[in-house]
Amino acid sequence: MLARRLALAIALIAGLIGSQGPEFAQQYRQRLGGAVDELKRIVAEFYAEAASQHLTPQEGVRRLEDDSDPLARRRGEDIEATIERTGRLQAQLNAMTSAGPLMRLLVMVEDFDPGIAQRTLDDYEPAAPLTFESAVVGGFAAFFGWAATHLIAWPIRRMARRRTPSIGSRA
Repeated sequence: MLARRLALAIALIAGLIGSQGPEFAQQYRQRLGGAVDELKRIVAEFYAEAASQHLTPQEGVRRLEDDSDPLARRRGEDIEATIERTGRLQAQLNAMTSAGPLMRLLVMVEDFDPGIAQRTLDDYEPAAPLTFESAVVGGFAAFFGWAATHLIAWPIRRMARRRTPSIGSRA
């Protein structure tokens, strides 16, 4: 009886925690969108600076990286990394936006940005989302919590049954 109650309690807790996955993905997606917007602004400024010098963006990066000044070389490496990161984050944002409700979590997990994920977690506000995807994920989490509890408790219950003599075996 205790194992059933414990399994139910763990299933409820797991369901509540599991239902937060889609909410975390939603808050992550918002931060991802903000990061992409800011990175696009930085890249656009660099492209405008390069164009004002009659250079393509690639020529501007190469000129900075070939400069003898360590600060300029570092700036070239940084802007090159920023351009690459902008493309990667934009691709993830596009994938999350076009993914179906249950696939957004998978898209986030496959290629999340650790910095954005950490800042999302730092500012995360739990919510009781009332979406289909939250219900499904919460239901799966509850089921797996219930099943795991029963699986762990099974050997304990079995040993307890062996120790307790049945009524028909008493002489």
